[in-house]
Amino acid sequence: MLRRPLLAAPALLAAGPGLAQTQIQTQAGGPIAGGRPVRIVVPFPPGGAVDLLGRLLAERLGPALAQNVVVDNRGGAGGIIGADAVAKAAPDGTTLGIIGVTTFTAFPTLYARLPFDPAKDLVPLTQLTSGALLCVVNADTAQRRGWTDFRALIAWSKANPEGVKMGSSGTGTSSHLLIEAVNAATGARILHVPYRGGGPAINDLLAGNIDMMFDVTPALVPHVESGKFKALALSSQKRMSFLPQVPGLEEFRDLGLGDVDLVSWNALGMPAGVPAPVQERLMAAVRQVAGQADYVERLRPLGYDTVLSESPAAMRRMIERETPMWRAMVERAGVKLD
Repeated sequence: MLRRPLLAAPALLAAGPGLAQTQIQTQAGGPIAGGRPVRIVVPFPPGGAVDLLGRLLAERLGPALAQNVVVDNRGGAGGIIGADAVAKAAPDGTTLGIIGVTTFTAFPTLYARLPFDPAKDLVPLTQLTSGALLCVVNADTAQRRGWTDFRALIAWSKANPEGVKMGSSGTGTSSHLLIEAVNAATGARILHVPYRGGGPAINDLLAGNIDMMFDVTPALVPHVESGKFKALALSSQKRMSFLPQVPGLEEFRDLGLGDVDLVSWNALGMPAGVPAPVQERLMAAVRQVAGQADYVERLRPLGYDTVLSESPAAMRRMIERETPMWRAMVERAGVKLD
């Protein structure tokens, strides 16, 4: 534990006293980049599930780093605008981003052109959460159209092509790819309506301007509990303990969905080139936050499990393992975007 800082010190001193002091403080647990504010880029507008995660993390990460941590909402293009802001930021550890699974795994196949290379320009520090997507419908619409369960919704959509409008947090997101896979497997014709984030889509679903969502659970569950939304299915094969009454997709094997098992996750990403000591400092701070029982408990009832990677290298290996599955989902959906 003592050898690495002692061996590194001469090289740091040769680079100049200011740099040496900053790097040694970082290794010892001091502030990052001389204590300048750290921003967490959330690639969606305020009010959605990812925004809630980002704000909870920022609230706890500030004390862990002993410096200010702020949230910077950069919504649009299914997360591309926010991820691009992270990729092009200075690699000093003061810019982090909540990066979704599809940005790392599906976007290179889904998009013909991207303003950044997810594999080269973004470094995944650690996984943060894992959770299934939840299918909800406007409760009044469901009663009017007889959507008593997920099968009834699919049957109605087949009889009324593009009559069911599904909102999502953006084109290319996991919910978009999932509904395209559902359409391909079942013969349904559910119309995808992309928004700039989950918050605006939820507002339109509450108002009845769209009919359904297949999205992460944190922002949806309160409206299920209030009776405004009706929950019909989960994107995972199995049921979840926090929503035991909602079936998983293996129960719809007869619809062609028995092999679909989609679990979405979010990672904490940063621009390429952040020095290893800074990455270690950030990782230690995130571990400190994730070890707080009230942080975990505030996420769990909403459907987010707190999951951390052993290291950035372990996170990259997970992305490599999962990319073929997401690539196949894009190809199965037949979606290609500019």
